[in-house]
Amino acid sequence: MTTSETSVPFRAGQEGYASFRIPAVVATAPGTLLAFCEGRKGSRDDFGDIDVVLKRSTDGGLTWGGLQVVAQNGAGLAGNPAPVVLDTGRILLVHLRNAALATEDAIRRGKVGAADGRRVWVLHSDDDGATWSAPKEITKQVKKTAWRWYATTPGHALQLSTGRVVVPANHSLPPAGTDNGTEGKYNGGHCLLSDDRGATWRIGYVDDTPDGYVNVNETTAAELPDGRVYFNTRTDSTAPGTRADAYSRDGGRTLVKPFRPQAGLTGPVVEGSVLQLRDPDVLLYSGPADPGFRALMTIRASTDDGVTWRTAHTVDGLPAAYSDLVRVDDGTVGLLHETGDFGAYETITFRRIPVAALT
Repeated sequence: MTTSETSVPFRAGQEGYASFRIPAVVATAPGTLLAFCEGRKGSRDDFGDIDVVLKRSTDGGLTWGGLQVVAQNGAGLAGNPAPVVLDTGRILLVHLRNAALATEDAIRRGKVGAADGRRVWVLHSDDDGATWSAPKEITKQVKKTAWRWYATTPGHALQLSTGRVVVPANHSLPPAGTDNGTEGKYNGGHCLLSDDRGATWRIGYVDDTPDGYVNVNETTAAELPDGRVYFNTRTDSTAPGTRADAYSRDGGRTLVKPFRPQAGLTGPVVEGSVLQLRDPDVLLYSGPADPGFRALMTIRASTDDGVTWRTAHTVDGLPAAYSDLVRVDDGTVGLLHETGDFGAYETITFRRIPVAALT
């Protein structure tokens, strides 16, 4: 393969869903690709009747099987899929649930009770994603009582070489003074950690300083060749640019320094994804590259562990939004991303890109 190849696992308005959003993709031990997203039944809104849905590919993303509903919450929301493939072959899926009418605005304002607000659940598959266990709630282990909004990733989570599972996440703080809680300065970041392959969980680092300079939001992570964990986050604050990053030397338990601006990744305020390649050792980042609009999906590459970045592959100039990266095989990287001809949310498209084109 010398050029990229594409397929479309999810298209808005098909298979019983008005919209598909929030992609996440992993490769299982046998090489099956699992493409997750939110299937939004009534509209494109991020509240209402929403399921976590899945399609499987056994040919590297060239074609996809039928749609599976992996997690649902009655008429409410099940979303923000954060999958990770363990060294045992088990696939964990951490995700969020809340009541149908519990909007982000209402949750951040403190107008939603704990029972209807954001709750964290996990389930697993031991047969390559064909079937899934009953879900288990882990909210009390990973969410502080004061936190209001809460979200995992979006995109894939990771298992470190030590065996620890790391799930990047974000939350919002209650406001002070006359603020109402919707202000961006109340955004904060943290991660979920498990040292027993998902049996029990705890909170790792917490970075939530409401100073309006860097305020952590949707976050992605990768393990660097030296064992450090690299975190890259969306931020909408007074710091330069719209991205920030941080490093951990203890597997996500603490950060070496708080998140700092990463102005080398030009783009709009949007989620992004990182993936560490081995052989060669290159860190990749996917996200729109237009400075003001969700468009121009681009993969950037770093050979100094995320300190500096260069453009490695521009997909096209079309509208584009959320994305996730996966190593398909020795010669191929996969990009699962929201895109369309006239809007970023028309499809979730999968693109196979030669490693040689990125390095």
